[in-house]
Parts: sequence; C-alpha cells; structure tokens
Amino acid sequence: MSMKAIYIQGKYLKNPEEMKVETIPIPEPNKDQVLINVKAVGANFFDYLQIQGKFQVKPEVPFTPGSELSGVVVKVGDSVTKFKVGDKVFGSIPWGAYAEYAVSEVSNLIKMPDTLTFEQAAGIHITYPTGYTALVLRAKLQPGETVLVLAAAGGVGMAAVQIAKALGATVIAAVGSESKFEVCKEMGADHTINYSEKGWVNKVMKLTNGKGVDVIYDPVGNLREAFKCIAYHGRALVVGFAGGVYEKFMTVHILNKSASILGVVYNSYLRGENGSTDTESEVWKGILDIIAKGSVKPIVFKTKYIGLERTADALNAIVNRQTYGKAVVIPTSSQPKM
Repeated sequence: MSMKAIYIQGKYLKNPEEMKVETIPIPEPNKDQVLINVKAVGANFFDYLQIQGKFQVKPEVPFTPGSELSGVVVKVGDSVTKFKVGDKVFGSIPWGAYAEYAVSEVSNLIKMPDTLTFEQAAGIHITYPTGYTALVLRAKLQPGETVLVLAAAGGVGMAAVQIAKALGATVIAAVGSESKFEVCKEMGADHTINYSEKGWVNKVMKLTNGKGVDVIYDPVGNLREAFKCIAYHGRALVVGFAGGVYEKFMTVHILNKSASILGVVYNSYLRGENGSTDTESEVWKGILDIIAKGSVKPIVFKTKYIGLERTADALNAIVNRQTYGKAVVIPTSSQPKM
C-alpha cells in the first residue's frame, strides 16, 4: 500500500517551496509502535529548520518532515496494549508527520479528549507541555504574579498566555504588531504591547507600577531587552530561539536583580534527574484538567491548509509571522483506505 507524503530526498532544502509531495510506501509499525491515519499536522518553526538540516533533530535524507500530529490508530504492534484500532490520538514524533500515515512509539501519543477537534489536538503536544513545565515546574508561578509572554500570538506563546491565566497570573502579551492584540485579549491576556516599537520596556514597567514582571517567557530570543523589565527575584524562562539569534548576555543584570534564568526543553527536562514518567503524567494531568474546565482552548489559525501541497504555505506564514495560535495542515480531504 502507498500513501502521499512530503518526501525530501537527495539533499536538504533551501526553502519550503522546494518540498514535493511524493507517493511512498505506507510505513509498517514494529511490535512497540502504532500506525496512525493522520488527520492533522501542527506546523512548527522547527519544521522549517529541519528541512534545511539546521535543527538539532537532523534526520538522514531521504525523510518526511513534521512532528506534531493527530489522527486515528489503524494498526497496532504485537506488544501494544495502551491503544487499539480506532482510538483517536495526538502526539509528536521526531519526523514523518507530513503524510497520510505515520508510525509512532506508544510513549509519544496520548488519547484525544472528546472536547478537542483533530485540528486543535494536532498543535498541543509540544506547545502546552512546554508552557506548563516552564511556568509550573521551573518558574513555580504563583497566583497574583505577573508574566510577560514574548511572541504571545504564536503557538508556543499563546499556550503560555492561557496556562498562566488559568493559574491566576496577570499576563502581559508582547507581540510584533497591533493586529495581534485582539486575539491575545481573546485568549485572556490582561495587557498587550507591541515589542517592535521603541520604548516597549517602559510600557511594561508602567503597567507593573515600576516593579517589573515576575516571570518572562521567551520563545524567540529577545531576553536581553526583556530582562530590563524583570522584577527583583524574577525568573526568566528561555524556551527557544525562533528569532534565529543566540543572544549574548551581561550577567551583571542577573546579579543586580537577584534574578534567575531558566532553560526549558520539555523532553530534556523529562530526561533529567527531576524527570520521570510520573513527571510526564503530572504535566499532562495538569494540562488536560484545565482544558476540561474550559480554562484553556487551543487556537487554530484561521487559514485552513488543506492538502500536503499547502505545507510550504503554512511554514512560510509562520516564518513571516503572519499566523496566530497554531497553523495546521490537513494532509488530504479524502483519506485512502487501508
């Protein structure tokens, strides 16, 4: 049996436009894996890096890119007991999601709550546990504290906005244009600022009555500027470098505010001495609880990218900062039969 998939062969690409949809064999799950009929794929900035060979997870060519997905289990390995054929699942895999079918280790998947659509579920397996781990386990966020979220309209940022609000924090959403103010407000942000304008740090200080923010959540790599508005004993969370720049930082600023800088990579945290399967269960219980309560609602970008041919459009929209929430690719409108 064959399927359609984005298939990169020969060499890494220079840009998403070079991606091609090819017909390739449907993968076969091993005894510990399941085969998923992919219904939706969450597009990420790191997909853009991966097709160029610039991401830390660097598959050998040929490969199919894509990590976050949701779909229906259509085949299970002999040793699999956690899932059965017909289960709706979501999760993330190292690569292989931009396809009609994908295989996954059982440990990478979670059963979909009935309250989520496939499109919503496709975009939460990386963004929401990252936000929860950062804010709850690393920053120890407390009700009443103030959080500054950079790139707040993106998938990673919006998850942080919603989680912080669900935990009782005051949220300042920082975005690159005023056109994204409304969606941040809809997601619960108390204040919005445009951090592409001069003087935005002063605006943050004014909003906090000169105190500064207790927690900074930075997925883009703008900490050097944002740190100017951190409060004494504040915690700055380094979640990523979507801006493409690795910053140099004057440690005297950390000293002067008795502040902390905390790195957060969800999977790495689980592998560390503080991580375990119990930690992962704690994170997902927390996330699914606040989703069930309606405190958090995953937001899908309004443009529907239907067909694998639209994958390049989704990635370019992310790179050019034209999206909010999660851009999602629907592999095909009519799935092939097994």
